[in-house]
Amino acid sequence: MSISRSLPVRVYMEDTDAGGIVYYVNYLKFMERARSEWLREQGLDQQTLLDEGTQLVVYRLACHYAKPARLDDVVDVTAHITEIGRCRVTFEQRVMRGEELLCSATVEIACLSAERMRPKAWPAAFKTGLQTATTVS
Repeated sequence: MSISRSLPVRVYMEDTDAGGIVYYVNYLKFMERARSEWLREQGLDQQTLLDEGTQLVVYRLACHYAKPARLDDVVDVTAHITEIGRCRVTFEQRVMRGEELLCSATVEIACLSAERMRPKAWPAAFKTGLQTATTVS
């Protein structure tokens, strides 16, 4: 089981199309923020990774759009890890308006060498942080 992160996000005009409905790609931006905050709360700093020559990238994404979010809605974006591999981690994410599911996604993040842009194993401290955060006592 994994620690979940819920990030409240207000929908602004810039997030919507001409009809006041959230433009589909912006759900992915909301999810990116929730993943980043999840990592930050676990003490896992992406800037430190970059400084050490490690980059995190979206490797695979499966997304289901169920209902639209609209201008001025406040949605909750969740993120939790379901799997940790040698150089990948899988997040399950949801965008909710109250009890209503708007969007869900499975997002695989890969760890790459920033110089070679090739997969590399998680740095030891980062992997330990991921595993510690996903272990429920």
